[in-house]
Amino acid sequence: MKASAITITRLCYDKDDLPIAPPSKRDEAVSVITQLTDFRMHRLWKNNELIFEGGHPKGAIAITDLRNEWQCHHLSPFDNLRFNIPLSFVRSFLEDIGRPQFGGFDCRPGTKDDVILGLAQAVLPYLVNRHEANQLFFEQISLVLLTHLTHTYASQYFPTSRTGVLAPWQEKRVLEFMTANAFAQVSIAELAELCSLSRSYFNRAFKETFGRTPYRWVMEYRVSKAKDLLLSGLSIQEIATACGFADQSHLTRVFSDIAGEPPGNWRRQNRLKPSDKTP
Repeated sequence: MKASAITITRLCYDKDDLPIAPPSKRDEAVSVITQLTDFRMHRLWKNNELIFEGGHPKGAIAITDLRNEWQCHHLSPFDNLRFNIPLSFVRSFLEDIGRPQFGGFDCRPGTKDDVILGLAQAVLPYLVNRHEANQLFFEQISLVLLTHLTHTYASQYFPTSRTGVLAPWQEKRVLEFMTANAFAQVSIAELAELCSLSRSYFNRAFKETFGRTPYRWVMEYRVSKAKDLLLSGLSIQEIATACGFADQSHLTRVFSDIAGEPPGNWRRQNRLKPSDKTP
C-alpha cells in the first residue's frame, strides 16, 4: 500500500521453516519495521556481516538504511509491518519545516516504540480488509511518522513551547537567508537585523527555536549537503570548497564532529556501487 511517498507492507509467517531470504536490493530509502507480535528468533546480516541474532518483543522497531545490503533468516513465526520511506522524502519534509539538516537515523536494535506500533495498528485495517485508502488519513499518518522519527532518531528539534522563540515570519526569513548563504560567511548582526532583534536576543531565540546556535546550524547544513556530494564523483577537496569549508582538513574536522566519522569513511559505507543502483 502507498501512503504518499511511503510504501506500507505487512509480512507474516506462522511456521519455523523459512529458508534464508535473498540479500536486499540497495535503495536510497529506509525501512522502519515494527513487530506486531513477539518475535522469538532470527539472524540479520548487514553487508555480509552478521550483526544480530535473537528475537524482539511486540512493539520493537528497527530502522534499516537500505543503501546497505541486508539479509535475514527468520527462525520462528513473525508478524511485522514495514514503512519504506525514500530518503528524498525525509529531506523534503525537513526542508519544508525549516530543518534541512539530516544525517540519518540512529536506533538501537530492539528499541520499543509504542508510537510506531500505534501507527502500524491504525493502518492495519486497510491492509487486512483492503479498505479503500483515505488520502487525507494517510497524509496525516505520514506527517506523524516523519515528525516522530526525525525528532526521536535523527536529533531534529521541535520546541514544545513558543515562549522566547522566533516568530513564524522571523523563522521563515532567517532560514531563507541562511539556506541561501550557508556556504558564505554569515554574521549574527545580519541575522538579527533581518528579524529586527538585538544580537543577544536573536541568539537566544534562535537556539530556543532550533535547539542549536546559528553557527552549529550552518555547520550541520554544510555537512548535510556534503553528504549528498559524497555520493557523487567529486573529490573531498572539491566538496570542501563547494560547501564553504576552508579546506579539506576543515571539512574533515567538522564532518567528524557532526557525523561521528571522517567523510572518507562515510563515503565508503554509503556510496552505491553502479551494480547496486536500481534502474
